[in-house]
Amino acid sequence: MMIDLNSDMGELADGAIEAELMRHVTSANVACGGHAGDEVTMRRTVDLARRLGVSVGAHPGYPDRENFGRIELPMSVGEIADTVFEQIERLIAVTGIEPAHVKPHGALYNVAAKNEDVAAAIAEGVGRWNRDTVLAGLAGSRMLQVWRACGYRVAAEGFADRRYEADGSLRSRKFPDALITEPAAAAEQAVRLAREGGIDTICIHSDTPGSAQIAAAVARALRDAGVTLTPLSAALGRRVS
Repeated sequence: MMIDLNSDMGELADGAIEAELMRHVTSANVACGGHAGDEVTMRRTVDLARRLGVSVGAHPGYPDRENFGRIELPMSVGEIADTVFEQIERLIAVTGIEPAHVKPHGALYNVAAKNEDVAAAIAEGVGRWNRDTVLAGLAGSRMLQVWRACGYRVAAEGFADRRYEADGSLRSRKFPDALITEPAAAAEQAVRLAREGGIDTICIHSDTPGSAQIAAAVARALRDAGVTLTPLSAALGRRVS
């Protein structure tokens, strides 16, 4: 079994946490200046990923740095497509790298999981750059269906450090138990997700308290369970999306 282990990065002013975290993952989703990130963090994160052989993806979100992109903005589908495209292009211009995949951030991700128009707007924005790429989104959600219909390869994502609702959505961060911060518990959830199937990539957020320790525990538990950790492109190579 092959699975990608990813983390949302380029979001922290202090790069020490991400530097340790990146030793345990196979893909890094880099903030493109919308919800977080600037030229310094983009270059730092991409340079580190290159040195460690970690695949790089673009991580666009609502352009709302004040709220870290975690609040839905009243943007039209055209505006969403515009900002997604602009953020990807900025990452490329600053770092010179062509992202291997695109994963929306925060509220944009959660809204797209249920709102087909928003999911289609994200696909439109990505398509202005490259339609032959991978879009990563919540396993079992509507956004994956929309993106497949638009002709994209998709990656179904699970979360080691987030709790789920009964319908498969992520528990809102407004609840105190939304995050899983105990490394052993996160590792147990990651192994369960892998064994249940239907998951191509598992995420650990860099801003979750103890994220580096969580990532180490998750990576170790997955390997012990017989999972080969590999960048997303290789993980998807085992099947046709």
